[in-house]
Amino acid sequence: MTHEFLSDEWMQAAREIRAKYEGQAPKIPAVIRINQVITEVPFGAGEIKSFVDTSSGDMQMDLGELENPDATVTTDWATARAMFALGDQAAAMQAFMSGKIKVQGDMMKIMSMQTAVPQTDITLKIAEEIKAITK
Repeated sequence: MTHEFLSDEWMQAAREIRAKYEGQAPKIPAVIRINQVITEVPFGAGEIKSFVDTSSGDMQMDLGELENPDATVTTDWATARAMFALGDQAAAMQAFMSGKIKVQGDMMKIMSMQTAVPQTDITLKIAEEIKAITK
């Protein structure tokens, strides 16, 4: 079943996927704490705040905000969906170059996200399963 990216249903399904593989994915060596402000959301109030935190060694993505993040990324829902759920790095680069992504804070931490998550069979499987639940 597919769900709108970042909807409550999508978040729950993504949590379940990560829980299914808990302990199987390699630890993420870099500590990256990023808040995300997603605009133009096609449901709810039109804006969602979420975060990515790797300080435990695992990828944690959830709704809400971190205190004292390394950076805050603001972008529209379609761009966030392409980058974070569909893994479309070309869309991410194009959006950044066209000003659709605004970054406050440590740009190096944002850039390190591309190489921080080890690419293994398990991490690729998690990414594919998350992609499969995304509408």
